[in-house]
Amino acid sequence: MSHLWVRSLSAQKRHFCAGILCKSNIGCSLSKRVNYSIPTFHRECNPVNSLKLSAQFNTPLRSLLNNASAIKDDRIVPPSRNFCQLIARWQLRLAFCSAARNEMSDLDSGLDDDVICSDLQQADLDSGDIGITKKEKVVYEKPIDFTKVDINLLPTVIIVGRPNVGKSALFNRLIRRREALVYNTPDDHVTRDIREGIAKLGDLRFRVLDSAGVETEATSGSILQRTTNMTANVLAKIQFVVLLIDVRAGLHPLDLEVGKWLRRNAPGFTPIVAMNKSESLCDGTGSITDAADEARMLGFGDPIAISAETGLGMTALYDSLRPLLEDYMLKVLNSNCNQPNSNCDSHDDNHGEVEELSKLPLQLAIVGRPNVGKSTLLNTLLQEERVLVGPEVGLTRDSIRAHFHFQGRTIYLVDTAGWLHRTGQDKGPSSLSIVQSRKNLMRAHVVALVLDAEEIAKARRSMTHAEVVIARRAVEEGRGLVVIVNKMDLLRGKQNSKLYQKVIEAVPLEIQTVIPQVSGIPVVFISALEGRGRIAVMRQVINTYEKWCLRLPTARLNRWLCKVMSRHSWKDQAAQPKIKYFTQVKARPPTFVAFTSGKTQLSDTDLRFLTKSLKEDFDLGGIPIRIMQRCIPRKIGGSGSKSNQSAVRMEERIFSDKRTTAA
Repeated sequence: MSHLWVRSLSAQKRHFCAGILCKSNIGCSLSKRVNYSIPTFHRECNPVNSLKLSAQFNTPLRSLLNNASAIKDDRIVPPSRNFCQLIARWQLRLAFCSAARNEMSDLDSGLDDDVICSDLQQADLDSGDIGITKKEKVVYEKPIDFTKVDINLLPTVIIVGRPNVGKSALFNRLIRRREALVYNTPDDHVTRDIREGIAKLGDLRFRVLDSAGVETEATSGSILQRTTNMTANVLAKIQFVVLLIDVRAGLHPLDLEVGKWLRRNAPGFTPIVAMNKSESLCDGTGSITDAADEARMLGFGDPIAISAETGLGMTALYDSLRPLLEDYMLKVLNSNCNQPNSNCDSHDDNHGEVEELSKLPLQLAIVGRPNVGKSTLLNTLLQEERVLVGPEVGLTRDSIRAHFHFQGRTIYLVDTAGWLHRTGQDKGPSSLSIVQSRKNLMRAHVVALVLDAEEIAKARRSMTHAEVVIARRAVEEGRGLVVIVNKMDLLRGKQNSKLYQKVIEAVPLEIQTVIPQVSGIPVVFISALEGRGRIAVMRQVINTYEKWCLRLPTARLNRWLCKVMSRHSWKDQAAQPKIKYFTQVKARPPTFVAFTSGKTQLSDTDLRFLTKSLKEDFDLGGIPIRIMQRCIPRKIGGSGSKSNQSAVRMEERIFSDKRTTAA
């Protein structure tokens, strides 16, 4: 015995509607009689009222559904088109057909007329569930392809250990680049900040953090104690720990102290113990086995033997990390997909669309002399204590790279070291920091040059020789330039009010005088310690970056060229440069080509005039502009030569006809 229900539905635009739901346990019974019992309906369909319709028929179900289109004035209105069809290949558990007059379009007929209710499977649903499409739950299973996981969902692994055990070398091995400084300094720390990167260990992908050496007995307030506290704060945000020891020195007492420190600050973690520098013990004498037995005294399980310098043992590290990372990713992916607003389809078809140049990630390098507040500015922009700050000069050694999002745009920040000029006295980590700072300066899109407002007020000048060299190098490399005057809070008060105003007025003018290659360099006055000026800095950086990526159409440039040439007063007609047309060939930075006629070359005065006019008319201040020139050779012959050449070619074609018959 089958049951059919006719339910009134509220359709869009207050149109009359009807719906039919077929549920069957043994299929639909067929007979010759059809009984309809239809009550009086209001002008607007009530979604609560329903009428049970018992129907026994000998016609296919498709015919009934096609005729149940709308109900009006106690009668069924015959439809003018087919509104509903059941498609067996969909394999639906429940078929629900609704119709709203003048709201649905024709559907392709994909079934014959012998489709009946028995094609539907059994379904027990409440009336409130009718018409609701539920999203199918996605369940992830092993193995997980880490190369296709969103970078924001990847697990985080931190490398910890006592100083000088090879943490930075292992970090460079995992990210496959020489980013962290590596130098043998037993009595000093090379790494002082937390460095982040994406590890590529086989097909594994995860975030890896390089930390400073842990010393639990450091003096309170010292650099070592501050770096240890910073590492302890980071432990609350990571998922896995790799404890690194030096196998050549054996199990050092400091290694035991680091183990106790981990149990105290990260009680929920079981770190993976890695014995670094094991390449010296691979002599077959069983020394690695003895070292492993000694490393088990830490109480963290069996260690693995690796060599960050040569790559030995990376397979063993992969085997240890793989099951842990997979279990974590399964929980993250499945819990993320179960949320109502989550998007589990990470591989969207439109993901590969090309973005505009101005929407690509922005590379920002913070440069300047030592102790001007570069690291404090980076912490202010990130709004977290990411790098170590203090009154010590030259506190930052590594170029720390971090990223954040500002107004929907990804910003990559690089805090460089303060040593910018290499001298004979700079050796060891200092010399390496200088080289690394220069590399990051060349990789950046926009360079933020940080100045000290207090030193400007004392020296009565805006920039020193070192800062001028930095700015000119950034301009020569074609980078956008933003000048940031920090420590303005030290010039406040009644006594310094006049000095405060003089610094604001004099710095932009003096910078324009010292760096004439680029006009309109933006200058921002901030106090990074108090957190003031963060939004102003980011707006100027993004504005400079958008100018750096600007592309101007050729038609607009040539209209501009005509106006510029007409409004300029030339000595005589012969002195005016003969420019045929003007076009932009590339951006980042904007590069233009001026095509001149003949062998005439634009003078330096003409190039400066065009550059200045471009910056003023198109608001391109703060970025370098390059103008190249090309000569268009003049044609020797006139229009008559073309006709003569065409006549000669026609004559040759006539006399060289191969279809002529031989005598």
